[in-house]
Amino acid sequence: MQKITPFLWFDNNLEEAINFYSTVFTNAKISNINPMSATFELEGQQFMALNGGPHFKFNEAVSFYVNVETQEEVDYYWNKLTADGGSEGRCGWLKDKFGLSWQIIPSILGKLMGDKDPVKSKKVVDAMLTMNKIDVKGLQQAYAS
Repeated sequence: MQKITPFLWFDNNLEEAINFYSTVFTNAKISNINPMSATFELEGQQFMALNGGPHFKFNEAVSFYVNVETQEEVDYYWNKLTADGGSEGRCGWLKDKFGLSWQIIPSILGKLMGDKDPVKSKKVVDAMLTMNKIDVKGLQQAYAS
């Protein structure tokens, strides 16, 4: 087991959530699941989860960052994770139907924002600030303008 493992508190829908995440991420594995708790893995990241009841809710103070390479990957994760009651946020952030926050971020965003030319990097940041789902072509156009 990894040294630090995210532990997720679900209301009473742990099994539904884990099954959902297992359909979103192709590299998913459920190690153990029972009515109260579960251990599972998504893309090599281990998680533990609990059916803890309605006492605590997820919020944006904690999110999971999904690093992607292409617009197709952005679209795939964005559409899957916002489906059936999820919601869009700004700048690549979203909430899934369980209230868990995710960031779907193409690696090019960091590269363009980190450009040594402050004018170009500012144009990229300004473009990103107008987006919900990140648009790779829009970032590239802002950078080139």
